[in-house]
Amino acid sequence: MSKLPFELLLALRYLRPKRSFVSIITLISVLGVMLGVAVLIIVISVMSGFDAELREKVFGFTAHLKVVKTDNLGRTTTMTNYVELSDVVAQHPNVVGVAPNVFGQVLLRTQPEDGQAMLRAPVVRGIDPELEATVSKITNNIVSGELDLSRRSLLIGKSLADDLDLRVGDEVAILSERHIDKVIKTHGQTNETQIIPDDYTVTGIFDAGHYEFNSLFVFMSLERAQALFGLEDNDEIHSLTVAIRDPFRATPVARELSETLGYGYRVTTWMQDSPMMQAVAVEKNIMLYILFFIVLVAAFGITCTLITFIMMKTREIGLMKAIGATSRQIMTVFLAQSLIVSALGILAGFGMGLLAVTYRNDFLRFMRQATGAELFPAEIYGFTQLPALIVPMDLIIIGGGSLLICLAAAAFPAWHASRLNPVEALRYE
Repeated sequence: MSKLPFELLLALRYLRPKRSFVSIITLISVLGVMLGVAVLIIVISVMSGFDAELREKVFGFTAHLKVVKTDNLGRTTTMTNYVELSDVVAQHPNVVGVAPNVFGQVLLRTQPEDGQAMLRAPVVRGIDPELEATVSKITNNIVSGELDLSRRSLLIGKSLADDLDLRVGDEVAILSERHIDKVIKTHGQTNETQIIPDDYTVTGIFDAGHYEFNSLFVFMSLERAQALFGLEDNDEIHSLTVAIRDPFRATPVARELSETLGYGYRVTTWMQDSPMMQAVAVEKNIMLYILFFIVLVAAFGITCTLITFIMMKTREIGLMKAIGATSRQIMTVFLAQSLIVSALGILAGFGMGLLAVTYRNDFLRFMRQATGAELFPAEIYGFTQLPALIVPMDLIIIGGGSLLICLAAAAFPAWHASRLNPVEALRYE
């Protein structure tokens, strides 16, 4: 004699494969839940992977906090007392590194031995290599050449170097806003100034792991950047970058540093300076809510299955109630049936989703070979491979949420079955 509860035993009996229309609908219901759960796992894992990869790249390229000086109108201006300010910031117990920065957009022109010169407008960052190593990993990401920022030397990103066909040892010319201002001021005068750009040598090529960083930035020494932007007279800089022990405590640490530095200084976090990361986090949550509608649609398949099944089993329901089965027991039978179908669909969806996440890049390579189209171009998304990260809490939310949706979809037909009058159910049998 079986030790299973009466309700579960009967639910399993009803689910035995039979060559009937109901069995086909049940199978379709399982497949619907499986596909909904699998899509949820794949999309949320990819979004989590984007978030984690992007955060790692951003933390490796920029610091967690940035300190800038502001004027009376709240506009950003240069700071001259950055050495003393660095000492104040470094005294905070959560700060592990402080580095000065000078940055600005320039016009860069290649100087090939033959062929046509190419122009780009990257952003120059002037750094102190020793101090920069305490707040970012850029000095460790040299893939060609060496970290040499002495004299007129440049570090450029790998994507920019490939785009301009630059190699270590090549010469480039750089025009800054200061050069252009001189020409504008003397335009039309007898002593009109001719633009003479500054020449620099590429001494190293870095790979920050993200296309935007590799294609947009070039690095030079802090002193050369100050001279390029006309800040050398007062030894000015544009900002201080700060690394802290826990990046996820950036907001409270920024607030504490703002209080310490007082009026005239603004401290921003990596979340504020990298809106793309906030966008990824928001998109992940939105996608989670939207894709749950796929599971909701699949759950209606369970509702249809139960309604059809209850109509076919009306006589048996009437007999069970006639011999003493309670409404609660009848409802439990059909809820258990829904639970089994839902559990099978969710487990199959987990297997399918995790398998797809594991072999996602192999699938992309296959599709690229089959169609000739690049489904995940690095120049758009910034990654050479499709990232993914399986977060246990996400799996719990997906599994638990899908199960609740499926049970909720089965609640009404199960309740209707429990309310059947045995006399009415048996009248025409």
